[in-house]
Amino acid sequence: MAYELTGKIKIIQETKTFDSGFTKREMVVLVEDGKYPQEISIEFVQDKVSLLDSLQIGQGVTVTFDIRGREYNGRYFNNLQGWKIVTASEQRPFPDESEPTMPDSFNTNNFDEGDIPF
Repeated sequence: MAYELTGKIKIIQETKTFDSGFTKREMVVLVEDGKYPQEISIEFVQDKVSLLDSLQIGQGVTVTFDIRGREYNGRYFNNLQGWKIVTASEQRPFPDESEPTMPDSFNTNNFDEGDIPF
């Protein structure tokens, strides 16, 4: 299941590559949450590491991520694994002009109750 959060980038860490060939990179997104903003760490692994290359500190983003959990030596760990980033400048205004809309001539007031099939 995918989740999203929107905020500003606080930290972008360097890429880490392990002996096994596994690669990961982490970022921290500052999310306004009332009186106490939250600093959320999200990791990107393998081919998703490159998503962070063109980003900058302070930039507004919406990050799509999955929650991953695992057990190790009787302890349980969770992490947020990002797989999509949309910058504030890339976000579409609503309504999206590419989506179909009703023509101006369509008016729901032109129907009487006998026309409605339910």
